[in-house]
Amino acid sequence: MMINLFPWIVQSGVQLFLAVGSLQLLASMASTDKESEVESIFLKLESDVRTFRDEIERAYNARCETKTLAECHKGNFNDCFSMYPNQQCLKADEFALSTTCGVGVSCNTLWDKTISKISFPGSQDNPSDSIIETICYSRLAEPFMVEKYKADEEYWGRYGVQPSATYFAAHNGLFRSIPAYHQEVCGAYDPRHRPYFVAASSGPKDVVLVLDVSGSMEDYGRMDIAKEAAITVVGTLTVADRFAVITFSSNASQLGGYTGLIRATIENQNQLVQAIKELKPQGGTNFNNAFANAFDALDETIRNEATSGCNIAILFMTDGQVSEGPGAVEVISLVNERTKQLEMNFSRKTTIFTFSLGKEADHTITKTIACNTGGIWTPVSDVYGDLISAMSAYYKLFALGLGVGGNEDFAAWVEPYKFYTRGVIGTTVSVPVYDRSVTPPLFLGVVAVGWDMSAIKQILGEEATSSTMLERFVARSTALCPKIELSACELDALRFLSGGEDATCAVCNTTDYAGIVPETCPFQSDLPKDPWDNADMAGKGYKEKACCEVGKNIPSDSCPAVHPSPIEKGNSDQIIIIVVTILAMMGVIFLLCFGKPHETNVQVPVAVPVGNNVNLASDNIDMMSSSKNASMAHPRASAPPASVNP
Repeated sequence: MMINLFPWIVQSGVQLFLAVGSLQLLASMASTDKESEVESIFLKLESDVRTFRDEIERAYNARCETKTLAECHKGNFNDCFSMYPNQQCLKADEFALSTTCGVGVSCNTLWDKTISKISFPGSQDNPSDSIIETICYSRLAEPFMVEKYKADEEYWGRYGVQPSATYFAAHNGLFRSIPAYHQEVCGAYDPRHRPYFVAASSGPKDVVLVLDVSGSMEDYGRMDIAKEAAITVVGTLTVADRFAVITFSSNASQLGGYTGLIRATIENQNQLVQAIKELKPQGGTNFNNAFANAFDALDETIRNEATSGCNIAILFMTDGQVSEGPGAVEVISLVNERTKQLEMNFSRKTTIFTFSLGKEADHTITKTIACNTGGIWTPVSDVYGDLISAMSAYYKLFALGLGVGGNEDFAAWVEPYKFYTRGVIGTTVSVPVYDRSVTPPLFLGVVAVGWDMSAIKQILGEEATSSTMLERFVARSTALCPKIELSACELDALRFLSGGEDATCAVCNTTDYAGIVPETCPFQSDLPKDPWDNADMAGKGYKEKACCEVGKNIPSDSCPAVHPSPIEKGNSDQIIIIVVTILAMMGVIFLLCFGKPHETNVQVPVAVPVGNNVNLASDNIDMMSSSKNASMAHPRASAPPASVNP
């Protein structure tokens, strides 16, 4: 007799198909649920940061009230010299700051979750009236910040991670954040130079930096100043942006060997920062080649659909006059023609910001180009100027436009990075803050919420720095392209703020600048003279203020080196899913290899115990049925419900 294997093969194939299909269905359902959970986290954080924005905006409206100013007196903590009232040295899995406390020792530092702390760039002595006013009105939002942090501890505790910082970064550089901790270098942190600040205040953008590297840049240390300014601007960009760096002297070329703009990932930023550091001054000054290269890069990018799709900014910096190539008339004509082409061919408006460094620098061409393109020209002195602040402040024009025109829901995300304060991979979502009682709304700063992304790895089993995760942030940050709609007077007001009367394009009187130039409270004498609760840490080094032993609430020069990488709680869930899936597949393979076929008109040349054959076939069916049922009933490994020196 011959065994007819065809029916058995067909049945086994069907069973295998059903088993694999069941596994795929379960995997698809699990994936969908996980993506939904991640989406809920994104939405929660965006909702949280907008609620915080509303709190700061309400606080600003009460900034001049007598009660606000009176309670501000000795009501704040400075991260340079104040002792915090409820500071604790927490465990490494709660908070730890990798820093040097002694020779090569990395240890925990003191934190206070019950209050917010204040920092601002520069000297901490005699803060300006603007800084004090901002300290006082932002203090009104502190109760909200404290309660939010408590709620966040409960929410993020479900994922086994600590909540990250919540903070307000003002237009004047003031920074209020919770939890409170001490800075290593007093007055060194300027939030206006951070990606989360510029991203929230300007939106997605294409940025082209055009840097003069002619021989005269060697004078007065200009080359080093220009490098530092360019590096600062590059460092403020996020993955929602595209950028290029053009250098020019007698000729012009794009740095890095590219022919178009590239995405501002951390990797690409680091590559071009290194190239900027290596620049050497030499040659003459050819404006025409510089602008031609900048527009060529933009054309290439837009034609290849590799653009942010939003606003275009060209930042042009020079220290000299045209010495080679076409003259002033031709350069201005070139810029006018190329900007019109971009608008006609691609519906893209180009704004050009120009910076004249030093007393020998051209003022005529650079100012004319800025006025013609709705941009801003800024003269920067060799002696008293601040090119870094000037060039990195281009966002102010975009920030003014973000306050109007249906941009209220805009939120910016930055590429995941390592939190300075905790050593974990995280990200930040931020939104701009305005005084909306004036037209156009007055830009006050940015509020932001950090996010320890260990939770993402638990839910998706995906690294926070993966390309898939990166695309999530790009998609969220570019979902809304802000419209910049400013009047000629509003633009001139910004020019006045940047460079005084000489920088304006003479389209309005200074009396028309109300709403652009921040108004001070009518009674400046009512501002508190001393907004600080205490100065108990004044004159002490970082080690004396911050280093501690776990469980203590005072500084200590004896601290354990503790900052282990946290074990991801979600790893066990991922392992269970993988193991169960492998076992299910092994069961299917076992049935195919060792299962016996049903008896169906068999003719065999030798005696075969038919009963055994039938029983084995029956067992085979039961095993497959059991395996199938087990697969269908297999419980999905359930995830929990749905810092920075930022």
